[in-house]
Amino acid sequence: MNVRKGNWRCIITSCYLAHDNHQTTKPCDKPTKKVTKQSSFTRFSVSDLSYPSSTLSEELSISLAGSNLHVFTLAELKVITQCFSSSNFLGEGGFGPVHKGFIDEKLRPGLKAQPVAVKLLDLDGSQGHREWLTEVIFLGQLRHPHLVKLIGYCCEDEHRVLVYEYLPRGSLENQLFRRYSVSLPWSTRMKIALGAAKGLAFLHEAEKPVIYRDFKASNILLDSDYTAKLSDFGLAKDGPQGDETHVSTRVMGTHGYAAPEYIMTGHLTSMSDVYSFGVVLLELLTGRRSVDKNRPQREHNLTEWARPMLNDARKLNQIMDPRLEDQYSETGARKAAQLAYQCLSHRPKHRPSMSTVVKILDTLKDYEDIPIGPFVYTVPTESDKSKECESPKEVKKESHGHHYHHKNHQLHNHRHKSPTRSQIVHSDTALHKRGIHSPLHRKARGA
Repeated sequence: MNVRKGNWRCIITSCYLAHDNHQTTKPCDKPTKKVTKQSSFTRFSVSDLSYPSSTLSEELSISLAGSNLHVFTLAELKVITQCFSSSNFLGEGGFGPVHKGFIDEKLRPGLKAQPVAVKLLDLDGSQGHREWLTEVIFLGQLRHPHLVKLIGYCCEDEHRVLVYEYLPRGSLENQLFRRYSVSLPWSTRMKIALGAAKGLAFLHEAEKPVIYRDFKASNILLDSDYTAKLSDFGLAKDGPQGDETHVSTRVMGTHGYAAPEYIMTGHLTSMSDVYSFGVVLLELLTGRRSVDKNRPQREHNLTEWARPMLNDARKLNQIMDPRLEDQYSETGARKAAQLAYQCLSHRPKHRPSMSTVVKILDTLKDYEDIPIGPFVYTVPTESDKSKECESPKEVKKESHGHHYHHKNHQLHNHRHKSPTRSQIVHSDTALHKRGIHSPLHRKARGA
């Protein structure tokens, strides 16, 4: 299939040219359409398509009948994103920029008003087009609460665009590793892990199984309630069929997340995804990136460094994310660490299925042995000292978001020397009220 190369900057430039020529961009230059509905359809693959590129849009509309996808025109997308305004720019990954937009209910009958994320594909190579097509085909046919919703696409001339639901908290990568942000609480981390696991389990257990192949923190998007949704299906593959044990394919993915047997042989199975899940679970436990060259050399690769310590309760406490400030369930942490250890086994057959992972993670939310919080000593002022002479010292004990006052402050000073940040504990509700927003993830893809 030959695809004419183009650049997303040409789209933005054309907006200004239209403005300079006093032309008004219309919401729709030609009749718009929505993929026709039908009662049921059998999921198809990229390999099932064989047609010249000139009929791609029409063929996709026919093949995706019943998927409820909208086919947008480029003119509509310019209206949605205010001509791809820089003020709506969210970020740029390996395959093009992402802009926030808003669909007005007047734009398309039957399509509710909503914010969206619009991803333009920079067609500098045929591989980019194939991944765009793969994403349309998979997300156009798969629907699940833990998969990002694809609202529609644009396939006009050389332009390739995807329109998704907008997820305000951005990626797990941003939330977990961003500097100067409030640390994700333990319960929120486990909620994210469970949601992502449910998304993978759905793919693996589908009537026609799917191997995600690019599971990583930057591809897990979060809604306002921290519900995890898998995004970016450009590298997804149909799983083995019948008596097949694996899918042979070119090795692609992201360094630090890909399973070792896949890297060595190119043999892809659902267990490859399980290994990648183990890496992300380890990131949630430790607060460290899968690969971090800024750390000592023996700690560059998180999995190689941390896995040997996951089954040792004493050592586990040493590698847990210090930003949690010991506010996590020790029982839950041990269970999660044991699960990560199994997922990261070098023997694929020893790894659990994603349905088993879901069952284990689902029990972790029931553990309530989370410490109330550390003691925080408030240095008394001169006025406080004078008051102490008049009335006995009070011991106050409040939880979640308040200070503790304790007369044995010398012990506290010994345990918490020179604190660099506030020791106040924030509840999930407090975090939600803060309204932490991060831009949609910048994608980093390795070959």
